[in-house]
Amino acid sequence: MDELVTTDKPAPQAAEMRPYSAAELKAAVLAKLTYAVGKAPEVASRRDWFLAVTFATRDIAVGRWLESLNAVYGDGRKRVYYLSLEFLIGRLLFDAMTNLGIAQPMEEALDQLGVNLSDLRRIEPDAALGNGGLGRLAACFMDSMATLSIAAHGYGIRYDNGLFRQIIRGGWQQETPEDWLVNGNPWEFVRPEYNYAIGFGGWVEMIQGDDERAHHVWHPAETVEAVAYDTPIVGWRGRHVNTLRLWSARATDPLKLEAFNAGDYVGAFSEAVRAEAISKVLYPSDATPAGQELRLRQEYFFASASLLDLIRRHIKQWGDVRTLGQHSAVQLNDTHPAIGIAELMRILVDLNKVEWDEAWSIAQAVFSYTNHTLLPEALETWAVPLMERVLPRHMQIIYLINAAHLDSARRRGFVDQGLLASISMIDEHAGRRVRMGNLAFIGSHKINGVSALHTDLMRKTVFHGLNTVYPGRITNKTNGITFRRWLIECNPKLADIIRAVLGERGLDDYGALKGLAAHADDPALHEQVAAAHKSCKAALARTIADQVNQRVDLDAMFDVQVKRIHEYKRQLLNIIETVARYNAIRANPTIDFAPRVKIFAGKAAASYTQAKLIIKLAIDVAKVVNSDPTVRGLLKVVFLPNYNVSLAEIIMPAADLSEQISTAGMEASGTGNMKMALNGALTVGTLDGANVEMRDLVGDDNIFIFGLTAAEVEASRAQGIDSTERIAASPILREALDEIGSGVFSTDDATRYRGLVDTLTHHDYFMVCADFDAYWATQIKIDATWRDRKRWMRSSILNTANVGWFSSDRTISEYAKEIWNAPFAPIS
Repeated sequence: MDELVTTDKPAPQAAEMRPYSAAELKAAVLAKLTYAVGKAPEVASRRDWFLAVTFATRDIAVGRWLESLNAVYGDGRKRVYYLSLEFLIGRLLFDAMTNLGIAQPMEEALDQLGVNLSDLRRIEPDAALGNGGLGRLAACFMDSMATLSIAAHGYGIRYDNGLFRQIIRGGWQQETPEDWLVNGNPWEFVRPEYNYAIGFGGWVEMIQGDDERAHHVWHPAETVEAVAYDTPIVGWRGRHVNTLRLWSARATDPLKLEAFNAGDYVGAFSEAVRAEAISKVLYPSDATPAGQELRLRQEYFFASASLLDLIRRHIKQWGDVRTLGQHSAVQLNDTHPAIGIAELMRILVDLNKVEWDEAWSIAQAVFSYTNHTLLPEALETWAVPLMERVLPRHMQIIYLINAAHLDSARRRGFVDQGLLASISMIDEHAGRRVRMGNLAFIGSHKINGVSALHTDLMRKTVFHGLNTVYPGRITNKTNGITFRRWLIECNPKLADIIRAVLGERGLDDYGALKGLAAHADDPALHEQVAAAHKSCKAALARTIADQVNQRVDLDAMFDVQVKRIHEYKRQLLNIIETVARYNAIRANPTIDFAPRVKIFAGKAAASYTQAKLIIKLAIDVAKVVNSDPTVRGLLKVVFLPNYNVSLAEIIMPAADLSEQISTAGMEASGTGNMKMALNGALTVGTLDGANVEMRDLVGDDNIFIFGLTAAEVEASRAQGIDSTERIAASPILREALDEIGSGVFSTDDATRYRGLVDTLTHHDYFMVCADFDAYWATQIKIDATWRDRKRWMRSSILNTANVGWFSSDRTISEYAKEIWNAPFAPIS
C-alpha cells in the first residue's frame, strides 16, 4: 500500500480523525450500494448492505492509510516487519468502525435505512488465517502497532481455506474446508504489480567473478509466484493505519496448453495445483513426507516473498541495502519464518554481492525472534535431505552459518562436546535435522519469551546451551491483548460502565483501568457490572441453544475452558473433575454445590488422535450429564464446535470462571486468561505462563491457584510418572476414572476410553492425576466463593481493574524500545 504515496515532500503525521455524522455515513453507504454493489435499496439483500457498509468504512480507512504512509515516508522512521504464519484477525467490520470512531453514527445511519448493524456483523466470515493463540497474538500486535503509530507491515499467507472448519458428527471432530473466501474479501486489495518468483529445488552453480571472488548462483527447478494482497489495519481512534500483506501462491504457467489440447485435462493443471497448494491450507498434516515438504515450501514461500518485498521498499527509499539494519526490524513470530535468516543471507550475498561477514552483521541487526514453546518436539526441525532437495542453496548457507557459529564458540573457550552438540544448528542424533529454533536464535540479536516464567525456563531448558554462549540475548516480553476490542466490541455495557467511572481515558490508556479498583466495594457498581455480565451470559446462552440445543441457567456459574485441545492444556483434568462433580451431586444431595455450566470449545489438530478422543469424551460426558434429572440443574456440560474469534467474542465476556489449568512449565503465556479476566472472570489455574504475573497483579485473594509448580513437576517426573498409587489414594479420582474406563459414558463402546485411562494411570506425563486432588479441593473452594456474591463481585471488578497491564499496547511499546529501536507514539 505504501507504493501509492506520490508526494515528493516530507509528509506530516496524520491529523486527528474528524467526526463523521450519521447523514454523511448514510449517503456514503447508499453511494456504495449503488455504485460498488450495483443494487437499489429496495432489492438489496443483507449481504449487499454488508458490502456497502464495509466499502464505506474501508474508504475512510484508506484515507487514513494514505496519510499514515505519507507520514512514514516523510519522516523516514524505522519500519517494523512482523512475519507470522498466522494472523487470526477475525471479523474486521465492527473492529474498523470502532477504531475509526464511526460505530455509533453508522448504527444511526443504518437505523434510518431500516438496516440492523448487528445482523450485518454476523454476515462477515471470520478470516481463516490462523489457529489459536499465536495467530490471535499477531492480530493484537498489528492493532497495537497501528495504535502506537509504529510504521509496521505484517506479512503472512493468504490461506484459501485456513486450518479447517470443525464440525461434530456422532460426537467426533470432523474437518471440513473453511471457505471464507467463497464470496470474496471486501477488505483486501490485490497488488498484482508486486509479485515475486519464489524458487524450489534445482542446483547451485559456483562462478568466479571479476573480483576473483567465488559467487554462487541458484538455479531453481521450479518457480512459484507470490502475489500480494493488502488489508488496512486501523489503530485506535484512527491515528494510524498499517498494512497486513498476505501472499497467495500462483503458478507461473497456470495451464499446460499442449497437454490440454492432447486431452490430458487433469495433467494440464498439475503444475498450477502443486503451486497453489502452498496457500490453500494452514498447517497441512506433516504425517507424510509430502506433507512435510509442503510445510517447508509454505514457510520459505512467505519468508522469501516478504524479505524480497521489504528490501525492494528499503532500496526504493534509502538506495543501499547495506543500511537495512538501520531502517528495518524483522520480528520472527515463532520458528515458522526462521528460514528467512538463510534467505536474507542469500539475498545479500548472492544477489547484492555483500561480503559474508557484513551480511551476517546486517542479518543479526535486522532479526529478532519470539519463542512460543518449551516443548523440544514443537521446535521445528527439518530433515537435511529434504532441505538439500527443496532449498539447496539455503542448506549451504546454514552449514556456513553453523560452522562460523561453532568456531566462534570454541575460540571463546566453549569446547565441551556435549555443549557444542546442543548449540549446533544440525542435530546429529535424530537422522541429521536442521534445528530451526537454533537458527532463529543464532541469527537474531534478541530472543524473547512471552511471559516471565516462560522466559526464565527458556534460559534453563530449550536454549540453555545457547544462553550460556550468548548471555543476555534472551529477554522477556509478556504477551498482551487488544483490551479495547475485548471490552468495547464484546462487552459494550461494561465499557460504558468504565467510561462512566473513569471517563474516556479508561479506554484510551490501559493503565487508567486501575482507577476502577477504588470502586470495587461499591454496591451500586456491583449491580451495574452484574447486569452487564448477565446480558453477555444471555447472548452466550442463545448461542448454546442455537448450536447444541441446550438451555442453560443464566444464574449458574459459567465455567469456561476454551482453547486448542492438547494434552498439556489439560481439558482432561477438567472433564474428570466434571465426572467427579456429577457423581458427588447424585451421591450427596445435601452438599451445597454451586450450579455450573461447564463450557468447552477448541479444535484438535487433524492428526492428533488423543486430542480428538478428549473432545469425544467431553461430548459423551455432556450427553449423560445433561439428560440425568437427578443432577437437578446443578451441572450442565457443553462443547461448542468450530471455536474461532467470533465465538470467542461471545464466550469471553460471559465467563464467570476461567480455566487456565495447563501442566506448570508447559504453557508459554496464554492470552485467553487475559481476555476473560479483563471481562471480570475469576481465574482457576496453575502457576504457569502468564498466570504467574496475573496472580501478582490481581492478588492472591482474587485468583484460585492450585497444583504443582514447574519445579515440582520436573521433580515429580524425575521420580516417575506412574500414578497407580496416587489413584489408589484418591477415592474421588479413582471412581471417576473407573467410570470413564468401564464405559459408563460410552455405552456404545465400553472400551473406548480404556486406553486413555491406562495412559493416565501408568504414563501421567502431564500430571493430571498428580494435580487432581488439589484441583478438586480448589473447585470446592470456588463453590463457596461463588455463593458469597459480594466477595465474588469485588474480585471480579478487581480483575478488570488490574489486568489492563496485559494490554498489547504495553507489550508492543516494550518491543519498540528494547528490541526494535523503533519510534512510537503512546496514546495521550
